Amino acid sequence: MTIEIKQSLKLTQQLIMTPQLQQSIKLLQLTRLELLDLIRQEIKENPVLEEKSEGPNEKSEQETQITEEFGATEDPRNDSNETAFDWENYLYEEAKTSWDPIARLGKKGLDNDSYQSVEINPDKKEGLQDYLLMQLALSQLDRDEKKCGELIIGNLDQNGYLKISLKELSSLSGMNYDLIEKTLREIQKFDPVGVAARDLKECLMLQLNLVEQKRKELAGEIIAKHLTKLSEKKYALIAKDLKTTKKEIIKAVKIIYSLEPKPGRAFNYEDPQYINPDIYVYKISGKYIVVLNEDGMPKLHINSLYRQILSGGNSIPKNSKEYIKDKLSSAAWLIKSIYHRQNTFKMVMYSIIKFQRDFFDNGIEHLKPLVLRNVAEDIDMHESTVSRVINNKYVYTPRGIFPLKFFFSSSINSFKGESFSSNSVKDTIKKIISQENPRSPCSDQEIVNILMKKNIHIARRTVTKYREMMSILSSNKRRNLF
Repeated sequence: MTIEIKQSLKLTQQLIMTPQLQQSIKLLQLTRLELLDLIRQEIKENPVLEEKSEGPNEKSEQETQITEEFGATEDPRNDSNETAFDWENYLYEEAKTSWDPIARLGKKGLDNDSYQSVEINPDKKEGLQDYLLMQLALSQLDRDEKKCGELIIGNLDQNGYLKISLKELSSLSGMNYDLIEKTLREIQKFDPVGVAARDLKECLMLQLNLVEQKRKELAGEIIAKHLTKLSEKKYALIAKDLKTTKKEIIKAVKIIYSLEPKPGRAFNYEDPQYINPDIYVYKISGKYIVVLNEDGMPKLHINSLYRQILSGGNSIPKNSKEYIKDKLSSAAWLIKSIYHRQNTFKMVMYSIIKFQRDFFDNGIEHLKPLVLRNVAEDIDMHESTVSRVINNKYVYTPRGIFPLKFFFSSSINSFKGESFSSNSVKDTIKKIISQENPRSPCSDQEIVNILMKKNIHIARRTVTKYREMMSILSSNKRRNLF
């Protein structure tokens, strides 16, 4: 048998992801801010793309969109604008930009400089370490002790605890162990009380030393010997071990509960995380209208100069002509992809409103189970497309701001054959717990029994799972005997 080289024809089918298709898929996954960054980057890299500022007499994009939606059909799938859209003329026409909040504020007498000054000069709040360093500077400690104090304060966590051992501090810094220990005791006298403690027990004892109340010694014994039982509220066992009455234990526990387990909590300032919705849903005359958030989103068009250059025949070099054609094709595809992205967003949102109309009308308790397949079949798209649309996207509704994933949840059956959304069941459990008697909170089994009366059939372990997902403690830890 000889080995030889031959040529042969073979016909096969393959699914190829073209660069244009990859770009469309990528755009679906982007949030509004991410899309805005991508457009700005494309404008920098592609000289063919341009944007034009909104004129003083032009309506905002959102105003125009609401007007068109209210007067047109409610479902964008019934609108033939997409198929009949004249892309060729649009690409070379001047486009309007979106709504500019600074420009509108300027009309009311607020100039751009005063608007920006709010951002440039934010209110800076004092942190725990700054507060402690100020007290350290005003203290009577000597130079070496202050240097050691700075080392200790620098190793405190956000709750005010010293998580590194004194031996490690001594080894890393080269300072004397006794000096570090002495300085630590001085810092533990600083405000807030309990700061620089190495564990919860030491933190509570530091605070308890300053308490001038009866049963202070009993409270100290509970902290020293029965901190775990205290967290589980096993007061009877604690009373038996300390040879006292449960009533006395409860009075001592009341003192312990007045202490602060996290001294640095008051200094934990987190910047608020503002949610910028990608979609707005308005209810107008009984109809729900979907409006895309295009605030600050530039409307792209192609510079007519490059079209004139291409129509100039052979007056330009071949390489330059091919470069311009490539950039024109890239710009045109980007504009089309953005248009289809926005249209897909609206289709998905209208489909969600169709399935969850009871939620929009009556609230979360009427939320229905919904999966990606339902929406995908309704709008005649693939489930992966719907998944990309709802990922990390938020919608503003008359009921509040929700992630799009909120409307998709599993189904829970009832005794009468009905089905409930898992999110609505979680909300029901939360309401039951909020209305319970704090001295006798509902156990998970009691919650199951209450849900059965509401025609919701779930197991006790499911209630436990939902309760833990909502960060709600068990009935024993929710009990309040004071």
